[in-house]
Amino acid sequence: MSFINYMAREINCKIVYYGPGLCGKTTNLQYIYERTNPDAKGKMISLATETERTLFFDFLPLSLGEIRGFKTRFHLYTVPGQVFYDASRKLILKGVDGVIFVADSQMERLEANQESVENLRTNLAEQGYSLEKIPYVIQYNKRDLPNVVPVEELRPLINPMNVPDYEANARAGVGVFDTLKAVSKLVLNELKRGG
Repeated sequence: MSFINYMAREINCKIVYYGPGLCGKTTNLQYIYERTNPDAKGKMISLATETERTLFFDFLPLSLGEIRGFKTRFHLYTVPGQVFYDASRKLILKGVDGVIFVADSQMERLEANQESVENLRTNLAEQGYSLEKIPYVIQYNKRDLPNVVPVEELRPLINPMNVPDYEANARAGVGVFDTLKAVSKLVLNELKRGG
């Protein structure tokens, strides 16, 4: 649910990075933040308690153009990875415009990925959203590690809807902006359609 700021002539869109613990959500955000023009971004804010952390910042991409005379500002959020922070995850999904699911490509994290996708589906449904209808892309992160599951095997398990997906190594920045651009375009197309 985009928020329109008429005074600033901006449409504010919320993109949430979702996935299991330690899959690379925070690494994605940090990489993007470090490489975004300082004049086009706000502060990175970390909401940390003793046991969980949520990061977010906003930026105004200069290359995506305008919609009906309004600039688009994206607000990027991460959710806590551990399932027992479900209340925080639900709160962060409120008003979401697009989701990037960050999958950990390591063999031993396969079950955690599947559980996290199902948790995402459930939490979106509780907010009145459907994973089939919301702008959604998948990132297969940690592709640089030796014990990764081939993407051909990951797709049927994590991406049965065949949404856009990207291989990544977030620490090196590989696939990070590709994933963000893909979900941003889907969000903008949804806005142009008036969705």
